[in-house]
Amino acid sequence: MRIGEIAALVGVTPRAVRHYHQSGLLPEPARRANGYREYGVRDAVLLARIRRLTELGLGLDEVRDVLADDEGRGLVEVLEELARDLTRQEAVIRERRERLAALLDEARAGRLPADGPLSPELAALLSGLGELPESPMAAKDREILALLDAVLPDEERARLMDLMRGTAEHAHEVYPLLDALAGVGPDDPRVAEAARVLAACLPDELGVEIPAAVSGGAGSSDASLADALFADLAPAQSAAIHLAMRLVRERRERSR
Repeated sequence: MRIGEIAALVGVTPRAVRHYHQSGLLPEPARRANGYREYGVRDAVLLARIRRLTELGLGLDEVRDVLADDEGRGLVEVLEELARDLTRQEAVIRERRERLAALLDEARAGRLPADGPLSPELAALLSGLGELPESPMAAKDREILALLDAVLPDEERARLMDLMRGTAEHAHEVYPLLDALAGVGPDDPRVAEAARVLAACLPDELGVEIPAAVSGGAGSSDASLADALFADLAPAQSAAIHLAMRLVRERRERSR
């Protein structure tokens, strides 16, 4: 195969093939008498593996490390792994198509929320909340949940939403207390009361999960997410939520 043929077979451009040669990822094959490179099956397999690794988001240095670990493996083993990769991709595509079909059904029926599409976990959580009275804090809470829904990895999002599902029945009690803090200072005595009520309805696990997910310290990768989540809260509301998290953590420690 010539460079254009192997590129078309694997699904990359000839320019990409040349770049992988220059980067040392793909050894240059022997040239024929006419000066053209002649690629074989093993070259195509290696090129396909490089393409898959880069599609997963790995940088070229990371791809090089992975390929170095693979040295000495047989062609059959590499082909089998590529087949497994394709199977995994097919499963992901199938799941996305199923979710898209469900979203289309909701949209056609006029039931898709304005801040959708939402994950099944968040949709179930919001459904459990039912009809809430007009509450600025409830609206803000929904925005926070939608942000977490969009940025957290699937496993973390599912675990967090599952933990929060048990708090839905207390929403009618907590939101008015937090709404009342909008115009007061963080030292107002109602801050402690709102924190106490909020902490009482949160499971112990949230004292660990929420700070780990959204309350990174200065310079951490989570700091910008924490800033976004609390940016629109009044100082007293932010103080109440942080105090509630501390109370939950203290309760968890006492129960050990």
